[in-house]
Amino acid sequence: MLVAAAVPAERDAVARAVAAAPPAHRPAVDCLAVGVGPAAAAAGTAIALTTAALRGEPYDLVVSAGIGGGFQPEAPVGSVVVADAIDAADLGAETGDGFLPVTELGFGTSVHTPPPALVRAAAAATGARTGVVLTVSTVTGTARRATELRERHPRAVAEAMEGFGVAEAAAAHGLPVFEVRAVSNPVGPRDRAAWRIGDALSALTDAFGALLPVLAEALVAAAEVTEQESP
Repeated sequence: MLVAAAVPAERDAVARAVAAAPPAHRPAVDCLAVGVGPAAAAAGTAIALTTAALRGEPYDLVVSAGIGGGFQPEAPVGSVVVADAIDAADLGAETGDGFLPVTELGFGTSVHTPPPALVRAAAAATGARTGVVLTVSTVTGTARRATELRERHPRAVAEAMEGFGVAEAAAAHGLPVFEVRAVSNPVGPRDRAAWRIGDALSALTDAFGALLPVLAEALVAAAEVTEQESP
């Protein structure tokens, strides 16, 4: 399993959970900091996936993990969310009639869907809220932008900057993707002093510890599918 985080602090929060897990619940995990934003995340994840495949040791599952902003009141600061859809919220075009996602423009996709059974199991194991996690290139900093995003994405629970990039790289390799976020701040007016990054990183560590048995089962299932599809 490849866990792609944006920055070393997020990577290390996940690595702490992996290191503390009992051996029976500790799947083979590589935790990487792949960069901030969808482009860096896609490039960093793609390099890691291609390198592993060329080495003859391909991954079976890709996880986007980190902290992010939570839409209120569904995802309060310190809570954990699991994506049942990963949506590139600002990939598209502004028109006189509003925003058009890239899918409606006829170019590729703007949404990736993690395995529903894995999402349900992860939510049950962690108590996380499930919903759409938005990928944005510019973090929301005003009430107006937060309202616009909620109007376009009524099921959104969080926003971050890497999930869609990680998902694009996973899709290019035919791999399932999963996204988990711990909430460090509300989506809305930017108030850096109110962010709780340390608390969110601790919540990410705790959540990933609870997730590991679920992810281990998903890896076994993915490996079995790969074996069945192999000639």
